[in-house]
Amino acid sequence: MADVLSQSEIDALLSALSSGELQPDEIPKEEEKQKVKLYDFTSPQKFTKEHMRTLELIHDNYARIISNYLTAQVRNNVKINIESVEQITYEEFIHSVPNPTFLTIFKMPPLSGSILFEMPPQFVYQILDVLLGGAGSGKYKTREITDIDKNIIMKINQGLIDNLKLAWSDIVNVQPEIETLETNPALNQTLAPHEPVALITFSADMGSSHNFINMCIPYLSIEKVLDKLIVQYWYQESNEEIVRESRERLRNRLDVVEVPLTAKLGFTNITVEDFLKLSVGDVVTLDNKCNNPIPIFIYDKMHYIGAPGVIGKNMGVKILDNIDKDVENYE
Repeated sequence: MADVLSQSEIDALLSALSSGELQPDEIPKEEEKQKVKLYDFTSPQKFTKEHMRTLELIHDNYARIISNYLTAQVRNNVKINIESVEQITYEEFIHSVPNPTFLTIFKMPPLSGSILFEMPPQFVYQILDVLLGGAGSGKYKTREITDIDKNIIMKINQGLIDNLKLAWSDIVNVQPEIETLETNPALNQTLAPHEPVALITFSADMGSSHNFINMCIPYLSIEKVLDKLIVQYWYQESNEEIVRESRERLRNRLDVVEVPLTAKLGFTNITVEDFLKLSVGDVVTLDNKCNNPIPIFIYDKMHYIGAPGVIGKNMGVKILDNIDKDVENYE
């Protein structure tokens, strides 16, 4: 409440006004105590800053996961980084997507509704070029998307969507399921135009090209798990329990990875005539002695030195030494 003037202060103020010592415009007005903030009722802000921050943390981890996935698929360095997380309307998202594009629609139970994953044609054409034997460094013109393109990219998208399971594992155990792949965004009417959505934008760098990937998560999809989209929720369990589960999860994922390992006993040169005369029981002389160590390769790089031998009824190799992977020549 404003201060109440005394009678003497009122008399002094009136006398100053009548004598001209004080002009009416000079009388200070009461400061506004409430500031007006514009609010658009057609686009209500349903996501709080805490929700957006948690979504950013989840998908920042997801960006690192799919960077490794795409790098392994195309055998080329692919960098995926999260750029922004913002709330917009579904209509704004659809109008911002080019036509044609690659729009993957999928569900992620127990989350409800459909989620959209959009990749620009230039990025998809570059991936297709590499997978089909190209260099992935050319300029690609917008063309009609064929069924072969869709089938190939669907396999890539299946891996991208499946990796959401790992990114969301700290919040909720999700089971992503791809519904369809659209090329015309205008035909997709899964949500009302003014439905609020969280738009997560990623940058995708492959070679010299720079593109943007978008994921559109409707508010209705995560409304049931909003209470879990709080950072403090992640730390309810003890740190030791989190570390133990992370190690176990990592160990389980590594156990299923197959790595080709090759041990080379030695080399020799023979003529085509001698090669054609080879039969069962013939002995081929190599350039290495039986008691000398042999190189062991993982893919096409030598990582170990070993010795050949027998394990039960099977032939085997024993690792004798480990070679630094950064050293090209072992001496």
